[in-house]
Amino acid sequence: MLILVAVLVVTGTIAINLIAYRHAYAMIHFTAGNPRTQRPEKLNFSQKLGVLLHGVNLPRPKTLRPPTDLDPSTKSLRIDCANGIKLGAWYCSGKNTDQLVILFHGYGAEKSATIPEAKAFLDMGFSVLLVDFRGSGESSESYTTVGFKEADDVAAAVNYAKEHLPHRRIILYGQSMGAAAILRAVHSCGVHPDAIIVEAVFDNMLNTVCHRFEAMRLPSFPCAELLVFWGGCQAGFNGFKHNPVEYAASVECPILFMHGESDPRAHIDEARRVFDAVHVPKQFKEFPKLRHEPPVIRFPREWKDVVGGFLKAAENKTVLKTGDGTFSHYPTEFAILTR
Repeated sequence: MLILVAVLVVTGTIAINLIAYRHAYAMIHFTAGNPRTQRPEKLNFSQKLGVLLHGVNLPRPKTLRPPTDLDPSTKSLRIDCANGIKLGAWYCSGKNTDQLVILFHGYGAEKSATIPEAKAFLDMGFSVLLVDFRGSGESSESYTTVGFKEADDVAAAVNYAKEHLPHRRIILYGQSMGAAAILRAVHSCGVHPDAIIVEAVFDNMLNTVCHRFEAMRLPSFPCAELLVFWGGCQAGFNGFKHNPVEYAASVECPILFMHGESDPRAHIDEARRVFDAVHVPKQFKEFPKLRHEPPVIRFPREWKDVVGGFLKAAENKTVLKTGDGTFSHYPTEFAILTR
């Protein structure tokens, strides 16, 4: 009897690890065919069972819109990254040629997903650079690491802008995975922007994986932990150390957080943890009843007011550094929690 129990335990352990390995592979490797798996909330029972057994299908994100959908003067660029990786990008000069906003998309998306925000920035006079992460759009590769290695892409885009584009100030904007990549780039890649705007940021890799199980109304333990473990092994990093809440302490410039009150992928209390970890002038904007979606679509005027006010304050800041490296004085627009 004990031998049978031991065999069942070992067999079950092997089986669940094999399934987790397959799931992790599917989540970070883009495919060439078949439609994308629907959101977990929309799956019926048989579809959920299929996803549990075979993993999700995530087609490689394609850029189907032309750059002129942003603006007739938009130019396509190629950015060299490490290890021969090439990044696709669109550049459009605004009225304020002194400031450039570099935009980074979220998981399973590509640069055209940030067109609404880029248009809003152009309307406010800023120049914009929309970047495809590795594996997406017009970039090379066919994988994602949910913001970990994409931090190198952020660094490459910033370096390109400094070397080839005529702008004195650089602002980084990122959605979800893009937000995590920005914070990691600041923490690990020596990136020093003049201001940062992050939307729908998650606090750590494990929590964001857990929420996908919650969306299907399934227990996350131990599958989420195994997914993070095997995904990290496949991608060459420790998934349990991919934590924006830890990266945030390295931010040295003004930063704006924007988050949906009802975000099921990155809970708002988790975003506040990342916010609390920042030790420089910061601002948090909560959008009521908003889920994991761009607030500029549902709250265009409010989004513009918040972003415009933040960037104006960031540009006109008065900086007095203290001995411990913190800022002792900033305009009153900063260091506040807005709702």
